Amino acid sequence: MAQKRLDYKGQNFFISYEVRESTNLSAPMLVILHGWGANKALMKQAFGTLFRDFKHCYIDMPGFGNSPTPPFALNTYDYAEILKIFLKQLLIKPCECVILGHSFGGKVATLLEPKELILLSSAGIKVPKSLKVRVKIAIAKSLNRLAPRINAVFKHLLRSKDVENMNEIMYQTFKNVVDEDFSNIFANFRNPCYIFWGERDLATPLKSGKQIHALMPNSKFFVLESDHFFFLKGAKEIEKLYLKVKD
Repeated sequence: MAQKRLDYKGQNFFISYEVRESTNLSAPMLVILHGWGANKALMKQAFGTLFRDFKHCYIDMPGFGNSPTPPFALNTYDYAEILKIFLKQLLIKPCECVILGHSFGGKVATLLEPKELILLSSAGIKVPKSLKVRVKIAIAKSLNRLAPRINAVFKHLLRSKDVENMNEIMYQTFKNVVDEDFSNIFANFRNPCYIFWGERDLATPLKSGKQIHALMPNSKFFVLESDHFFFLKGAKEIEKLYLKVKD
């Protein structure tokens, strides 16, 4: 494991990463980005023995894995700008490599405008909230406006289970990124994109994958078994399908 320090908006960021070299010195780079709440170790567990014709770069994005909490709340565009600075330090040019991103990492990967993009159940398509979630949001907003002290006490009860253990900066970051609509970003991505999706994905439903595929003019779409983390068991199939359509 290695770490790089970089400056963004006048603040220091520390990025933990790992590069796996290839026996082929001229091998292209595959940058691999995790989803929300995950880390580079999870992605290496899935892909560490695959895509052997590539060098691999696994990254803990700020606030995840071994990369410390950022000094201020971010949005997805901030994450992309931070990674541009980071990749430049490693002499990695997105326009010359393949970037793979799962869920939240898919949005960041798309903004980096790589030569080729691999999306795994990417976030970025707004999905209507359930009645339960809408009620919780309404209660939180009302308490914050009418009784902020009570809201401070009950805030943890109103938060999603996804954010129960987050510090305040990461919670604000989560709020910034969770409802971003990337429809135009996907539609404007012109390079080859390979989209893989879990058939029983509930976090980013299958219809979102179909919508991204319809938006992207140069994309191919594959449905695999299992849920949002389908790639943990389906990594070999992802590699197989990707290499097959590349031939």
